Amino acid sequence: MREFKGNGFLQASTGPGLGLPKSFRMERVNLSLVGLVFALVFFGLLVVYSAVRGNESYSFPRQVLFVIVGIVIMLALFQLDYRKLEGRVKLLLGISLALTLLPHLPLLGSSVNGASSWVSIGGVGFQPGELAKVTVILMAASCVAKYKGRLDDPREYLKCLGLMLIPFLGVMTQPDLGTGLVYLVIDAVALLIGGARPKFLLATVGAVAAMVAALLLIDPVFDRIAGQDALLKDYQKARLLVFMNNDYDPTGDGYNLQQAKIAVGSGGFFGKGYLNSTQSSLGYLPEAPTDFIFCVLAEEFGFVGSVLLLVLYAALIIKAYGIAKDANNLFGSIVVMCIAGMWLFQVMENIGMDLGIMPITGIPLPFISYGSSFMIVNFVLLGLIGSVWAQSKR
Repeated sequence: MREFKGNGFLQASTGPGLGLPKSFRMERVNLSLVGLVFALVFFGLLVVYSAVRGNESYSFPRQVLFVIVGIVIMLALFQLDYRKLEGRVKLLLGISLALTLLPHLPLLGSSVNGASSWVSIGGVGFQPGELAKVTVILMAASCVAKYKGRLDDPREYLKCLGLMLIPFLGVMTQPDLGTGLVYLVIDAVALLIGGARPKFLLATVGAVAAMVAALLLIDPVFDRIAGQDALLKDYQKARLLVFMNNDYDPTGDGYNLQQAKIAVGSGGFFGKGYLNSTQSSLGYLPEAPTDFIFCVLAEEFGFVGSVLLLVLYAALIIKAYGIAKDANNLFGSIVVMCIAGMWLFQVMENIGMDLGIMPITGIPLPFISYGSSFMIVNFVLLGLIGSVWAQSKR
């Protein structure tokens, strides 16, 4: 890491604690990063248009609108001095917890697919748990960066781990397992990059595995005592069964996976052609614009289009890694690596569940899947990466 020298950027700020310059400066825009993202977003809009056409539950103009809003926010955040966000662990933790619990408020929260993870204000719905990804990343990075890359005290490690688990527990009250898993990945990357000792990390992984095994064993007992699903929900158990046996209940709980695999396989090498997908257009593929958007892409653009998407993602992750490596402080490096690790996990999980090699969790595909909250959050995170890059240049 290069040593940070000087604080001239803050002298040009327009307000206390913001670090925003008086005017927009193009030299603070990473054009190669923006170009990669624009290619991904354009590809995503093509596929989303195909997936939502004829479906009144989705609005393609709305998706385009939030892409534009996201781009504006991203460019604004490129001008931000991200270092002003470092060290505010309590504030960021409080915001994260508030966002994860917000759907439980009367008159605001709404339930979708059995989870109370949505909030509606003025007729506009969004997922606070998605927005909390930003504060969870900043909080986790702030928590470990103060140890200067040597988190070797077990008490301090447990303290950081405990703080990081609070937003996870908050989002699991909804319950939203997919978002909760993303939080855990963010925390794991922060601890790894932040210098936690390997034996601490291995002990944590072992403890989590033991807790999951215990949960699976005691769940039937609690269900009998409570007379209902007390811990794991029926659909969560079904997803585990489908993951362990892809041929399980193909007309019931395993239907989504079977249709996803049919869509991916039917695309062949070059695909059926744009707007020629049948699985989504005929209604065989549930949640095609969101959870199973990769299936639409694979069916229409085939193996070639799928590889192109993976190449774009790989280039984005590599670009983020380079920015993290050249960052002028540990906090910036951890923030960027947490974002890159989160994207990598989401890509692997989303595509993996379509192929039957990962459990179905409902995690969307970055910059591709339909969704306003999800799209805005990804552009906010891009803005933070651009801010780290801009400050490193100085």
